[in-house]
Amino acid sequence: MTKAELIDAIASQSGLTKADSQKALDATVKAISDLLKAGGNLQLVGFGTFSVEERAAREGRNPATGEKMQIPAKKVAKWKPSKSLL
Repeated sequence: MTKAELIDAIASQSGLTKADSQKALDATVKAISDLLKAGGNLQLVGFGTFSVEERAAREGRNPATGEKMQIPAKKVAKWKPSKSLL
């Protein structure tokens, strides 16, 4: 499903116009993104949990040369689906 298809689905199920549905979707994505960037978690009962996890630094290999390289630590976004979702 593309973003346009999701907007169409939101519009048809909510009775909103496509323009309002796009604004609602964009606002939702921005709110979740801002929360995760701030290090917060979001739990949507029946859907899942969005969180941020710290990935430790590790050693890897350059696939082209096989040379060892250090991969720095970083934060990654995670989503865990609710048990009732599937």
